[in-house]
Amino acid sequence: MVEVEPEALVDVAYGLFELALNKELLAEGNYLFHLVETRVDFKDQFVAIFLQFGNEYPQLSEALLVKFGGIDQIYEMIIDGEGVTPSGTTRMYWIIQEAPSVAPDAIEDELAGKWLIFLPADQVDEAWKKVRDATCANILGISAKVSTKKPNPDSKDQMKVIYVYTADWQDEAEVMRVREELRKLGFMDRLGYKRNIETFKGEYAQKGKRVTFYSA
Repeated sequence: MVEVEPEALVDVAYGLFELALNKELLAEGNYLFHLVETRVDFKDQFVAIFLQFGNEYPQLSEALLVKFGGIDQIYEMIIDGEGVTPSGTTRMYWIIQEAPSVAPDAIEDELAGKWLIFLPADQVDEAWKKVRDATCANILGISAKVSTKKPNPDSKDQMKVIYVYTADWQDEAEVMRVREELRKLGFMDRLGYKRNIETFKGEYAQKGKRVTFYSA
């Protein structure tokens, strides 16, 4: 049996629990970020979801309880922004927001692609709220995600990035429609659009090499 680093196990456990939490809350008609940002007390729901998670994944829930000291502490951590705001998230590399009725794995399709928005860390929270809310309102594409405060070994600098996904890079009209909506949200600088094809090949921008398919 392969030994798992305790801290790595906690990060995996937290990521899976956050997915379960978002799924169960959404089934009840609530977004986690809305409950947190409007300061609604949802502790009873939270505890019930955590206990259900513990029944399904006892080792993972135990790892979270040991690391953070109990359910109350985990709840307070989320209320403080863990998994909700990029600057308040240290357990996950990314926060993801799917559009309504979109399959969670839609962004993994080879036809998908994304607009890339690079921002200084002190601007990413406000920008993410705009993109996240527009995604939930079906104004943008199929999904969006943002890099968080957790140090990512793949990052080459201190800039943060927001990805805004569309379902099919070949549908230029839809790709450009989303770009226009991003302009309406205030993203006026030129952006690049990268296809999943290049991402899956591990192709990244280098000096003299362009990997974005559209630029607008």
